[in-house]
Amino acid sequence: MKSTLPCVALFWLLTVGQAAAMSLASADIQPNSTIAARHIYTRCGGGNLSPQLSWSGAPKATQSFVVTMIDLDVKPHQWSHWILVDLPPTTTSLARGLKAPPGHAQVLNSDFGDAAYDGPCPPKGSGLHRYQITVWALPAPVAPLRSGDRATDVVQRLLKLAIDRASFIGTVRG
Repeated sequence: MKSTLPCVALFWLLTVGQAAAMSLASADIQPNSTIAARHIYTRCGGGNLSPQLSWSGAPKATQSFVVTMIDLDVKPHQWSHWILVDLPPTTTSLARGLKAPPGHAQVLNSDFGDAAYDGPCPPKGSGLHRYQITVWALPAPVAPLRSGDRATDVVQRLLKLAIDRASFIGTVRG
C-alpha cells in the first residue's frame, strides 16, 4: 500500500496540473483559420472590430491579465495590433467590438500608433500572415509595459512575468 501512494499522488498532481492550464477561445476566430473581414483594419477594407474572446483556467495567483495580438510574420520585430493591459483578475471574456476595457484596464498604442484594436492589414503580395492572440495571466495588478514598446520586447517581457498563458493563431493573406 505504501508503494502505491506516491504513484497516486503523482498521478493526481499531473492530472490537476493539466486540468488547470489556461484556455483561450473566440466565437469569431477559429484557431489556424482565416480572420473574417469584420476584424480586418479599415485601411485594408475591413470593419476593424476586435474579436470576441473568452478564457478560463487562470491560476489562483492571477492579479491581472494582458491580451496581445501580434503579427508573427513582420520582420525583424513582429507587429503589435492590440495590447490590452491591467485587465481585472475577474475578467474572463471580452466582447466583439470592445469600445472601452473593463475596470482600470488600458489599451497601449499598437504599432499603427493607436491606443485601440487595429486589425490585420498585411501588405499585398506579402503572403500568409499569422496573428497570435494571447491572454497572459500576471501575478501583479499592473503590467510593466509601455506604449511604443516593440512587439518582440512586449512578448519577451510577458514570457518572463506571466504565470500562465493561452493563445491561438488566426491568418490573413497579404
